[in-house]
Amino acid sequence: MRLCVLDVDSTLITAEVIELIAERAGTREEVARITERAMRGELDFSASLGERVATLAGVPDTVFGEVVAEVELTPGVETLIRSLQASGWEVALVSGGFTEVVSSLAARLGITRFRANRLEVADGRLTGRTIGPVIDREAKAQALRDYAAEVGCPLEDAVAIGDGANDLGMMDVAGLSIAWHAKPVVQAQADVALNGAGLDEALEVLGVPRVVAAS
Repeated sequence: MRLCVLDVDSTLITAEVIELIAERAGTREEVARITERAMRGELDFSASLGERVATLAGVPDTVFGEVVAEVELTPGVETLIRSLQASGWEVALVSGGFTEVVSSLAARLGITRFRANRLEVADGRLTGRTIGPVIDREAKAQALRDYAAEVGCPLEDAVAIGDGANDLGMMDVAGLSIAWHAKPVVQAQADVALNGAGLDEALEVLGVPRVVAAS
């Protein structure tokens, strides 16, 4: 079996989930600036995540449902995933975003393997802290290794798709790395850089027949 692991924010979906949540907190501009620097590799991801999450304190936990309804899948991603699954691939997600949103996206796409950060909630509101280990660059690489072991895929047959500096670890581990509208440092290090209209362009790179996703 072959394996394809996708990043979520700005890869599987068009937005950064933390920025959508920050909009409710009135801190979107500040959070977006930090996110941009982290994705360019200028800031430590774990430290920058803590700084960004701290600005979310007090936001009601109803925000998760609102964000799930608001996010848009990247053009072509449903066709990509359906085509890979139809050809016997395992598709998995790993995200520096949040389980509360990623789990809904995974269920929608028929994906059972995913990892993401968790936001702490108390009395129905975000505390401004995360729970458990941070999904950073090395954690993403380890997730790919673990997924590959679980499904019996040699690492050289694994594919990683991402856009930010925190994706470089898993992209280094995978046999093939694909950058999607990525930051310059990622485009420079990826095996393939895609900057077109739809992520289903990756099917041509992978030699996988196209199965059109249902509308």
